[in-house]
Amino acid sequence: IVLLLHRTVPRRARVGILLGASLLFYALWIPPYLLLLLADIGVNYVLLRAIQQSRHRKLWLCISIIFTLGLLGGFKYAMPVATAVAGWWGWGNGSPDFLPHVILPLGISFYSFQIVGFAIDTYRRETGDEPIPLSRYALFIAFFPQLIAGPILRGQEMLPQLARGGRVSPDRDRRGIRFLAWGLFKKVVLSDFLLAPFVNIVFLSPGDAGFETHWIAIYAFAFQIYFDFSGYTDMARGLALLLGYGLPENFLDPYLSRGPAELWSRWHITLSRWLRDYLYIPLGGNRLGLTRTHINLILTMLLGGLWHGAGWNFIAWGGMHGILLSLERAISSRSNLSRVGTPLRWKDAPRIFVFFHLTCLSYVFFRADSLADALDFMGGLFGSAGREGVPFLPALTVLLCAALHPLERWVRTHPSPTAIPAADLGWSRVMEAAVLGLVLAAVVAASGTGAEFIYFQF
Repeated sequence: IVLLLHRTVPRRARVGILLGASLLFYALWIPPYLLLLLADIGVNYVLLRAIQQSRHRKLWLCISIIFTLGLLGGFKYAMPVATAVAGWWGWGNGSPDFLPHVILPLGISFYSFQIVGFAIDTYRRETGDEPIPLSRYALFIAFFPQLIAGPILRGQEMLPQLARGGRVSPDRDRRGIRFLAWGLFKKVVLSDFLLAPFVNIVFLSPGDAGFETHWIAIYAFAFQIYFDFSGYTDMARGLALLLGYGLPENFLDPYLSRGPAELWSRWHITLSRWLRDYLYIPLGGNRLGLTRTHINLILTMLLGGLWHGAGWNFIAWGGMHGILLSLERAISSRSNLSRVGTPLRWKDAPRIFVFFHLTCLSYVFFRADSLADALDFMGGLFGSAGREGVPFLPALTVLLCAALHPLERWVRTHPSPTAIPAADLGWSRVMEAAVLGLVLAAVVAASGTGAEFIYFQF
């Protein structure tokens, strides 16, 4: 219905149609939280105008950041901190059940970062001095395809598209359908149906199974979280293309990375650039000497870990990546740090293999329910529970997922249909339709096992 309306109404009405659809989408979960989203947008819009027009621009920027991150921190961290304090002091007989249960607003971690990033860009005069209509600003924050789990948008890349009302074309439609179908397949079939059940069983009782099972479980979780999160991004990009808007890439074959710097330019790319532009560089980046560079890297990743969750395991996860980034900077010159544009070669295979395993080890802290569970799982990885043999079907599934990763890279870098000779284009479309049908059939067959996104309610 939204797609039909968006394509039939005049361009000047498209923002209103999409904004209404986005707010309705948000209200369908917990309706009262729509008021929170609207309040966040409204207050920050007023502060944004003050940043543009007032002489005290830095003051209004600070108020905007404190207000937005205060809301995020209040919902995300107040209850875990209160629960920990209650446990320390024995309030409520040491049980956290006497405290009220607060449900985290949908997507608050993502849209809060968009609000803060755009306020900083406005302060830096990177968005122009022309006032932005409230409806367009609200749609930029609440755009429903990416509202739950990103990509985290920048005003410079989205607001001009919203001003034009989007641009639809047959090529964009085809790419949008591809993204949507492939994202559904990754989420429903690969992540939920093939990988999640085994991962959940092993992580439910960390340290109990044999070490082979633990290793297969962390490999399985590595691909589960990748297919879950990148599947969401693919669906968001596909929906946006069908509406006429382009969203930035968020994942580029992350498990083919040769080191931590390259990983964070391939994994959750829009978060990485947000942390770089609004945290790492303002802290001093690499401009204040080698020691300060290492401190800034570790501090940035610690705060990135805290953004993911209020627990010592998330801080450990972020700290591990910060230490890896710092070590890489210490042993490599800046010119030797691997980047996305550097071609992959066969001689890079050992580095990719080693760093993939370091990434998997860090996932133990991300996936475990607590730091104690993470340490128990680490014990299971190194044989504390004895041998019981390799779980055959989960291992086979992991190998299948590992094969799909470079295949996905090949598809992404393969020439587009517009580069196919006209004589072959007909057969190309027949094959594309056949593959699309098989993918959607697999999605429907496995859809009964679907679960919420890992980054849902985040």
